Amino acid sequence: MNKVVMIGNLTKDPEIRTTNGGHSVCTFTLAINRRIADKNGERQADFIPVVCWRAQADSCAKYLQKGSKVGVSGTMQTRSYQTQDGSNRQITELIADEVEFIANIKHKEQDSEDYPY
Repeated sequence: MNKVVMIGNLTKDPEIRTTNGGHSVCTFTLAINRRIADKNGERQADFIPVVCWRAQADSCAKYLQKGSKVGVSGTMQTRSYQTQDGSNRQITELIADEVEFIANIKHKEQDSEDYPY
């Protein structure tokens, strides 16, 4: 079974692009605080890359920004790729099935009628 549910805050504004096939894909990173503090009493965070597709990608790009709190459910997926310098890399990403907007800072250019909160 591969089902993941996470709540965290975006570390920077989401990035959106369009595939060669015309599908929207949006990526962002969630900062998720760990429940237990380390030996110095500080809470560490994990940084999880998230990928959204199609209409969900468009909504995330339009309404989310750095600091937004979201809940994401989906599946974890690992893939490998080669960098321009020829080194091999591996990345684990959360492929979103659902993104729930929990708290957000309103974009300056958005009208209140346009905003889903």
